Amino acid sequence: MSYFYYQSKKIYYTEKGTGKPVVFLHGDTASSRMFEPLLPLYENQFKVILMDFLGNGRSDRIESFPVDLWQEEAKQTVALLKHLGYKKSGIVGCSGGAWAAVNTGLMAPELVDKIAADSFDGRTLAEGFAENLIKERESAKEDVQAAGFYKWCQGEDWEEVVDKNTKALVACAKERLPLFVKPLTECKVPLLLIGSLGDGMTRQNLKEEYDAIRNETGAELCLFEKGDHPALYSNAEAAAAAICKFFTD
Repeated sequence: MSYFYYQSKKIYYTEKGTGKPVVFLHGDTASSRMFEPLLPLYENQFKVILMDFLGNGRSDRIESFPVDLWQEEAKQTVALLKHLGYKKSGIVGCSGGAWAAVNTGLMAPELVDKIAADSFDGRTLAEGFAENLIKERESAKEDVQAAGFYKWCQGEDWEEVVDKNTKALVACAKERLPLFVKPLTECKVPLLLIGSLGDGMTRQNLKEEYDAIRNETGAELCLFEKGDHPALYSNAEAAAAAICKFFTD
């Protein structure tokens, strides 16, 4: 296992495969373990880099998650890229990791080649996000399969990690904080937006939101008619084909 230090704390990362470096960023309450079953779809084409954000997985724990969580996670991603010393890397961000991925491109475009952002609400959080998140998390903690996923990703302290994450995201939504460090119109890194129209955990008007982002950034779209959250899992092979084509074109 490999670690690097960020603000005196250890962040876990690992590298698999060979070729162009591509960093995969996990979503909220998950860890880099969520990508391990998907590695056969990517590691023959890319050097896949997985990391656990602080407070998650095999990285050091923190007292609380910051309210501007996805901007802070972008700073950790920039630190990883500088630590590895790669000149240009692709980034795949899933769910909450999608905001972190786009923020990384806004913060350090000189380090980022292209970004694939999967299954996220876009420029703002959907109406009722905080209330729906609280209900979803409380229900998930009582569900054997969901709780098992949390434990697989986080370890024995999974419930504490989930509660800390929920608290931060609810505060972010209620305070209506900006989700990006700069307007998306200033994004100079090519974007691919991925999602499933059947995803009940993203906004209902996902296509309209993605279309609006495309108008602002020139992003490419890859939308599936069916599939759960996230698209990288529910449409794994098709999503991987789209991502691989995007990064190699």
